[in-house]
Amino acid sequence: MSSPLGFDIIFSMRDKLRKIYETLLMHHGSPSLPEGDPLEVLVKTVLSQNTNDRNRDLAFERLKRFFPNWEALLEASEEEISECLRPAGLNRQKARWIKGMLERIKDKFGRLDLSGLCEMGKEEALEWLLGIKGIGMKTAHCVLAFGCGHDVFPVDTHILRICKRLGLLPPKVDLQKAHEVLSQWVPREIARELHVLLIRYGQKVCKARTPLCSDCLFPEECLYHRRADGREGN
Repeated sequence: MSSPLGFDIIFSMRDKLRKIYETLLMHHGSPSLPEGDPLEVLVKTVLSQNTNDRNRDLAFERLKRFFPNWEALLEASEEEISECLRPAGLNRQKARWIKGMLERIKDKFGRLDLSGLCEMGKEEALEWLLGIKGIGMKTAHCVLAFGCGHDVFPVDTHILRICKRLGLLPPKVDLQKAHEVLSQWVPREIARELHVLLIRYGQKVCKARTPLCSDCLFPEECLYHRRADGREGN
């Protein structure tokens, strides 16, 4: 029985993604992976939503400074947590989400520790995470990849943009569908490194509004580059 997407498409896309990985690796070197305690990875990823790494880190450091441990954070009011999260933006919403997540974690595991999540099967862990308010596909996959060490491929807005520009994904596909498709295409052994490399490339070169097309590593594949160069349709 063939795959719904067709084995030929999957193998073709895997080959393209592997070549993209090798090109990025050759130019930027092997990246360090943002691995850590799964609960810390979860909170940091939630804080990163709709902001940059600097603001995320500022908010996380404020949390650590004001609350000595996760129990203290759980016992704090949403207003106290929200005040700490101001640098990350959407602070009231994120405070409510984080407090709710801690409650769910303690109910599930009996303590504020997500190491038990890493002992669950990937699909079971993913389903449980997605059942918590404030956790979407990207956040759940980041926890599994960098908190538990699973070979999964989180897709953020940088990766979605790059994959669309390189013609790997249709222009209107959303993050949910992108995760479903790319999880079949990205070779497991390169998933985590490719995630980091693509984000770095999206931040420094293939930017959303002002991409540095002169520094593009994929001019022949990039639809945006070809449009800017007047070569689309040739």
